[in-house]
Amino acid sequence: MPGQAAAQDDDLCTLNPGPPTGRGPGPGLDAPRMDDAPGSPTPGGGGDDVPEESASESPRRLSREQIFVLISAASMNLGSMMAYSILGPFFPKEAEKKGASNTMIGMIFGSYALFDLLASLIFGKYLVCIGAKFMFIAGIFVSGAVTVLFGVLDQLPDGPIFIAMCFLVRIVDAISFSAAITASDAILAKAFPNNLATVLGSLEVFSGLGLVLGPPLGGFLYQSFGYNIPFIFLGCIVLLMIPLNICIVPNYESDPSEHSFLKLVSIPKVCLIALVIISCSSCMGFLDPILSLFVLEKFHLPAGYVGLVFLGLALAYAISSPLLGVLSDKIPKQRKWLLVFGNLITAGCYMLLGPVPIFHIKSQLWLLVLVLVVIGISAGMSIIPTFPEILSCAYENGFEEGLSTLGLVSGFFGAMWSVGAFMGPMLGGFLYEKIGFEWAAAIQGLWSLISGLVMGFYYLLEYFRNKRSKSQDTDNTEDEQTDLLPDES
Repeated sequence: MPGQAAAQDDDLCTLNPGPPTGRGPGPGLDAPRMDDAPGSPTPGGGGDDVPEESASESPRRLSREQIFVLISAASMNLGSMMAYSILGPFFPKEAEKKGASNTMIGMIFGSYALFDLLASLIFGKYLVCIGAKFMFIAGIFVSGAVTVLFGVLDQLPDGPIFIAMCFLVRIVDAISFSAAITASDAILAKAFPNNLATVLGSLEVFSGLGLVLGPPLGGFLYQSFGYNIPFIFLGCIVLLMIPLNICIVPNYESDPSEHSFLKLVSIPKVCLIALVIISCSSCMGFLDPILSLFVLEKFHLPAGYVGLVFLGLALAYAISSPLLGVLSDKIPKQRKWLLVFGNLITAGCYMLLGPVPIFHIKSQLWLLVLVLVVIGISAGMSIIPTFPEILSCAYENGFEEGLSTLGLVSGFFGAMWSVGAFMGPMLGGFLYEKIGFEWAAAIQGLWSLISGLVMGFYYLLEYFRNKRSKSQDTDNTEDEQTDLLPDES
């Protein structure tokens, strides 16, 4: 909103979000979108009237409101990811005691991604009607409450009742997290229209930390205090964030959009980027059910050390994401190649993860950890540019700038990520059982290879099409000038 965008000068602090854009206003709420050309005029005024010093300094200012948005999103990412990831070390064992089969346990985990997919589409469509701030706060509240509720499920009778309640609580948790993350991404895109990739990349540090800290913290609390305390402790942490977020999250308002997911999906470029998102998410989820089994079987490591193998991927992703976000914002016209090469590198890494037998390379622990580190970096290359690329594509195809479009894009991104998160573990478990880890990883890598090649081919076609269009425009202009010369003489 216009009144919220202009923060007082004494409420500003320094940020280095990317290159100067040449715009008059800073990265406030109603600033032009991120893909505008440098030096382009601002709404309601010409860009040439803005002093050069102001134009170069304004984008490097961060208002108090933007700081609050960052704090809110970072705390949500950290708390929610910790609460999401604590199940891994001990829940399967407890569920087996309660009569759940391995297949049923896998379905309990998989139901999260499935309902996250459905909820993301709904919340993205109706974000403006519900309200971004209300959706964000309500999502955090419900997520924290059901996390606490998960901690008392061991008191239920064994068998169908326990299994049914696990499904119900997990599904509600997925829906609430979808609401919070959809609203959070839309609020971030509204508050940081010029530096979205930088902000999203920086916040991935907190998501990575949550995924890294959740399992060991959950395992420690489980060993020390039993099944209940891990869920109750982390659920209460999430709930304690609510009063802070009520006070600091801005209340953005916007008119509902006439556009829909159907129109967004009808854009060919968006469909191809969706393929990339699904591919990346599937690659990450592919490792969850089978990497630990492969490490235990191949290298005979103690169970306590298996988590350290995952640490390489998570830390590499968390550390590289902010740097890739800054790079994406500094060279927005070239970030598409980050996306392409990130997929190609990921494909190569999955071939080496086993490694695939045709390479005749002996499987070694140091090689596995090194490949996981590279996958963490290449995954960041593929994932970070996708959200701003979809947003830019939507604007170029007539979607109006506002919270409604941001909600659509955010919901679409979350839905596509959930598709991969649902398919990856299922595909990984099936292929591991049928053909072994080495070939299963190679087949998964083919998905990244195909998506990278398809996107690269599309961007090359787009480049030559634009080049030919500019050449034709130049020829037409020269012809018009030539026709006018005889009259002027």
